[in-house]
Amino acid sequence: MSYKKWFDAHANKHAKIMEKLKDKTDDEVIAYFDFENMKVQEKEFCPLYEQEKKCHDMKALNCYLCACPNFRFDDEGMEIIEDKTLFSICSIESKFGSQFKGEGYIHQNCSGCFVPHKVSYIKKHFNRDWRVIMKDVEVKK
Repeated sequence: MSYKKWFDAHANKHAKIMEKLKDKTDDEVIAYFDFENMKVQEKEFCPLYEQEKKCHDMKALNCYLCACPNFRFDDEGMEIIEDKTLFSICSIESKFGSQFKGEGYIHQNCSGCFVPHKVSYIKKHFNRDWRVIMKDVEVKK
């Protein structure tokens, strides 16, 4: 699945949940997206919920910003580096991120980064429309 297809499908799932939460306060919405609640209430949101597995090894994982606003992708490739196509990067070059290099490709590996999954970060960047927060992730040429 391309980044763009995943991103659009995820945006739709996020919007559907937000419609159910339209009468909640911002703090209640953010609390709803806590991993422990989401794996019970919104099983279809993430395939890892069924396995009770977190994408990031942290105690208080919040899933509101599943997909990070600092992630950048281009399904056609951003540039060629050492005969490999770079498809994604971290715009803040988080010291907790890394790159996954394979045969002919490079992808950003965010599994070691916790930045967008902390409630304080989410509150700082919060918008009820997830796409507004994520407006810069797809690199437009």
